[in-house]
Amino acid sequence: MALEVAAFYDPQTATVSYVAADAASRRAAVIDPVLDYNPRSGRTSADSADRIVDYVTTNGLTVDWLLETHPHADHLSAAAHLKERLGGCVAIGAGILAVQKAWREIYDLGDELPCDGSQFDHLFTDEEAFQIGDLRARVWHTPGHTPACVTYLIADAAFVGDTLFMPDFGTARADFPGGDARVLFRSIRRVLSLPPETRLFTCHDYCPGGREVAWETTVAAQLAGNKHVRQGVDEDAFVAMRSARDRELDAPELLLPSVQVNIRGGRLPAPAENGTVYLKIPVDRF
Repeated sequence: MALEVAAFYDPQTATVSYVAADAASRRAAVIDPVLDYNPRSGRTSADSADRIVDYVTTNGLTVDWLLETHPHADHLSAAAHLKERLGGCVAIGAGILAVQKAWREIYDLGDELPCDGSQFDHLFTDEEAFQIGDLRARVWHTPGHTPACVTYLIADAAFVGDTLFMPDFGTARADFPGGDARVLFRSIRRVLSLPPETRLFTCHDYCPGGREVAWETTVAAQLAGNKHVRQGVDEDAFVAMRSARDRELDAPELLLPSVQVNIRGGRLPAPAENGTVYLKIPVDRF
């Protein structure tokens, strides 16, 4: 049984989406797809997502799963668009309920947003197993960046979302609602308990120093060289570093547009009576 991984990099949001496929059965999962959004015009497009559609179609794949590693704060999810084009179940970790509750209050959504995960087809619990064709897959709850973060363990690979970045960039922030640097450290240590040769696929790459974009690393490489959590860095040191660093960070450019879409499973809010879709922007909240 062989895992085929195809990566799709979106330079606008520095996001990497993946198609993970079983070479034998041609069944596949799409992980963290991007819906293009222009914050200046308020326009969406599916150019990035349709690159995935073209790849799936060209390679004769059947999509069983549309997997989110977490409710992203830096891009809109294209899961709903891809479900219409390719089918498949939209899934995320069960921690999404906590994220929905926190952000429903921030956006003042009231009954408009049920906080029960019903916007998704499936909510994964920790250690839950699933299949992609003949490939065995498993879900680990790896919170800290958000309460809903999960890592997808598929064959010899782990798709880690924002839990880890490439070694020269380090780790994700932990200051979003429900984030926790100490919890993040423990989640990272769980990931780094995997066999050293395990391939790790990240959700973002910011190309520090202007190097070429990269998204694949290993447990061994992270333990040896991650600038924030390499072997020998203890929990208290990490928490102190991460907390100080997070205080200096600006909010992501697409934080406020993206989260209200992503907690809805990648669906835009329902149109108003005039037929236009509106996104809410809380003022002076962040």
